[in-house]
Amino acid sequence: MQKTSSRLLALLSLLQTPRDWSGDDLAEHLGITSRTVRRDIDRLRELDYPIKTLKGPGGGYRLEAGTHLPPMLFDDDQAVALTVALQTAATGTTVAEDATRALATLRQVMPPRLRHRIDLLRITAVPPPAARDTPRVDTQVLVDLSHAIHAREELRFDYAPGPSTSADDVRRVQPHHLVTWRHSWYLVAWDLQREDWRTFRVDRIRPRTPTGPRFTPRDLPNGTVSTFITSRFRGNDGTNTDWPCQGEVILGLPAADVAPFAQDGIVEELGPRHCRLILGSWSWTGLAAAIGRFDTDIEVIGPPQLATAFGVLAARYAHAARTTRPEAGPAR
Repeated sequence: MQKTSSRLLALLSLLQTPRDWSGDDLAEHLGITSRTVRRDIDRLRELDYPIKTLKGPGGGYRLEAGTHLPPMLFDDDQAVALTVALQTAATGTTVAEDATRALATLRQVMPPRLRHRIDLLRITAVPPPAARDTPRVDTQVLVDLSHAIHAREELRFDYAPGPSTSADDVRRVQPHHLVTWRHSWYLVAWDLQREDWRTFRVDRIRPRTPTGPRFTPRDLPNGTVSTFITSRFRGNDGTNTDWPCQGEVILGLPAADVAPFAQDGIVEELGPRHCRLILGSWSWTGLAAAIGRFDTDIEVIGPPQLATAFGVLAARYAHAARTTRPEAGPAR
């Protein structure tokens, strides 16, 4: 018979499977008697595992959620997956510090063979460069917003002034999703005052209590939050992820030199010193400026709006080249 500690871990591993277990099934899997199963169940309860006894002819057991977190048991694959997730979360996220501590705790209790496997899987998650003024979000605000989303309750909040506003704005919305986009958290919600979908910066939200009445969630314009948020940040109406302005050019550079900097553009090799680039942007002048940064000869294939935008930029840059400021004199 297994030692008591090993037998308890084996029993706990079975109970963590989301199903009901009869005493006879557990006894058969573990190679012990039903009486031993009952004693081991009592020992696990003493360790604060919330194991419920099921009534009925066969009886049985089920592991349920408790009031606090007891020790947990992971198999090897689960431990590896959890470590990878924690290493990723420990880089540039709101819970980075907590993820780092959890990762250290998990590694400390791993057996040597598994710890070696994890050490070979060291991952460095490199986030995109963040702006210096990237705001930090209060974790409690994230929890409050998540609660309102889950409970489907209308939300009232003070919205702190942004670059184009000078005073707090009280908003009333039906919250739907929390999303992250380039280092910032956003709330996607139906604005009851404006009767339209809106995205709100979470760092500018100060929730009011209590929350409002429950509501029936509306469908997003395209049905998926990823499509909606990508579309909105590209200047569209939320129904598709295409850029409002998309053009095609030929650049005097090899495709290998252009591809690393083309972001979501399409690069096609035309020869050792030329390539085709299809790229999008929120405006035609913005697209022309993005293509101009490749610092090479450009041939516009289309559309005409892109060629016009290059003309506008050419005149603007020519004017800038003729503009000089007199040097400031010494301070007095």
